[in-house]
Amino acid sequence: MEAVEVKAALEAASPATIDAQTPAVQADRVIAAQSYPTCGTASAANGSGPLPNYIYAIGRIEPRFPRPSVEKEFAQATGRAETAGLTDRQAVHKVLSQRQNRYLARQLCWVMTIEGLETYILIPRDPADLDLLVEALRPMPSPMDLDCVIGARGPVAPPELCNGLMVPIVVFDQVYSFDRDSLIKAIPRPEKTPAKEFPAAAEELFDRIMQMADNAGATDEQRALNYCAVRYPAIYAKAGECFAANASLTGLDVQLSRLSAARKIVDVVFSYTSRATDVTEKFFMRVDVTEEFPFLVTRLSPYYDR
Repeated sequence: MEAVEVKAALEAASPATIDAQTPAVQADRVIAAQSYPTCGTASAANGSGPLPNYIYAIGRIEPRFPRPSVEKEFAQATGRAETAGLTDRQAVHKVLSQRQNRYLARQLCWVMTIEGLETYILIPRDPADLDLLVEALRPMPSPMDLDCVIGARGPVAPPELCNGLMVPIVVFDQVYSFDRDSLIKAIPRPEKTPAKEFPAAAEELFDRIMQMADNAGATDEQRALNYCAVRYPAIYAKAGECFAANASLTGLDVQLSRLSAARKIVDVVFSYTSRATDVTEKFFMRVDVTEEFPFLVTRLSPYYDR
């Protein structure tokens, strides 16, 4: 069926028909209507279509009830489970983790919030990855909990998909969950930085990256920053060294590299200014963001303005 025909079929579907479908089925139809490529890189390489809009986002994953019927069914499943003494969050986690209730996990909408704003509706490319969404629902949540989602962004969801929520759909390939304290503790501490000072330096740098304006992990610049934040500990070691040397983080910039030709490569530049002399030093690394999974091209090194 042509994309236009699929789109027309979706628009002509009755509310009763749509209500009977899971969010994943509805999302598949919407994505098909938009001619969304599943093998975008190969397609673009052959000149037959554009690359998908990849995301590399850091936020929080939460389940939502798309329809009242799903909420009522979940309440009945909870009533059958042994949940005495559990908090509401622990009860939800227990019910969804049980194999016999997997049908409920498929019916739920899984929403990613970034800085408290509903940003994406998540759909696993592989149905088996539904487990990753359930695991992201922690029984004892903390404000420091974070989820990293890597995938491709599709069209904006129709209102029928998730109880009126109209945000972009993301078909994800990888989700991994962590908390900020564990991330900081896993970073090797540089010898020049005192043990008491390093965690604060690393936390400040991580927070600066997360609080950059509109960091939804959707642009090449945001994807490169978020990749560095969770996969490249050298930036935290350098931050600790600079803070110990009485310097402040005064700039964080991402720009297209001059080496970007056949592939899309960006320079991630960190600027540190001495509090005593007002002299600024810059350090950068190159990150390839051509495809879904960014990777390091050049390690952290001094940067010189040209």
